Amino acid sequence: MKFVLASHNQNKLKELREILGALGIEIVLQSELGLDLEPEETGETFEENSLIKAKAVMEASGLPAIADDSGLCVDKLGGGPGVYSARYGGPELTDPQRCQLILQTMQGQFPRTCKFVCVVTCCFPDGKVLTARGECPGTVAFTPMGSDGFGYDPIFFVPKLKKTFAQLSAEEKNAVSHRGNALRAFAGELEAYLKENM
Repeated sequence: MKFVLASHNQNKLKELREILGALGIEIVLQSELGLDLEPEETGETFEENSLIKAKAVMEASGLPAIADDSGLCVDKLGGGPGVYSARYGGPELTDPQRCQLILQTMQGQFPRTCKFVCVVTCCFPDGKVLTARGECPGTVAFTPMGSDGFGYDPIFFVPKLKKTFAQLSAEEKNAVSHRGNALRAFAGELEAYLKENM
């Protein structure tokens, strides 16, 4: 069974294939189907935004579509940047610039607690919708550390591992990450759905 990922992000595709590979499904990027959709994320929650993306790509492709919406929620910033994580500080900023903006905003602020949140949604042509949420608690680092990962990974410090996400191997990150947790929960739901419907 073929699924389409409502994203252009090769990193997300890799993570998805690693965690869902055991289910024996094929996952392709929307660009591989000639789609270049960027649905406007007008939702106020991760759930709403992931549904908007999955539904748009499912309708355009006619295939089950998987989308995720994720972000960094910093307690001292009132849960921000949250759903605005990818656009925090303006669309012209790069990922390293967004990290620096968070660090500047958090200067002298304690506690530095935060969490990464990810919601995965899958929309099927038959109208069925599967949704799963995953979280990972952490703290805002004092300086970027590590060269792996993407987005806010260099400043997201996991106290129990004493490393940032950008210092973890792919295996270490998948074991604890918000996306890994959401995808594992989603894999359980998807497995049950496939058993019922295949």
